[in-house]
Amino acid sequence: MLDREFAAEFASQWISNWNARRVADVFSHFRDDCEFESPIAATLTNSARLCGKEALRSYWEAALARIKSLHFVLEDYVWDQEQRRLVVVYRSRTDGRVTSCVELMQFDPDGKQIYGRAYYGAVQDDRRAGNVSMIAQTEGG
Repeated sequence: MLDREFAAEFASQWISNWNARRVADVFSHFRDDCEFESPIAATLTNSARLCGKEALRSYWEAALARIKSLHFVLEDYVWDQEQRRLVVVYRSRTDGRVTSCVELMQFDPDGKQIYGRAYYGAVQDDRRAGNVSMIAQTEGG
């Protein structure tokens, strides 16, 4: 059932799969006819919009091949039951750059992702981001 519990587990597992660089697990929940949009995709594929699971796999594998270190921290998620939309808010530490990120995910009734869109905020100073995460941990965030 696609409910808040599904969304919480999905967001947590999504972060875990990325941190382990398990591309196959990340895209396993996508439908074959999915669409995905990302400004970073445009830098590697000449298009910000990717159509189909295989295009998505090729993009992610090419992107990960360029990245030495990657770690995501789940900060929050929002679930819209009626629309079957999940928004995952996370912090990305990629090759020393820290960026606030948001991913919008649209699911079909069977729990397969049919659409995704990635949003990236400003790159933060690595030392400042470390201080923010220590404050959040201290305050229970």
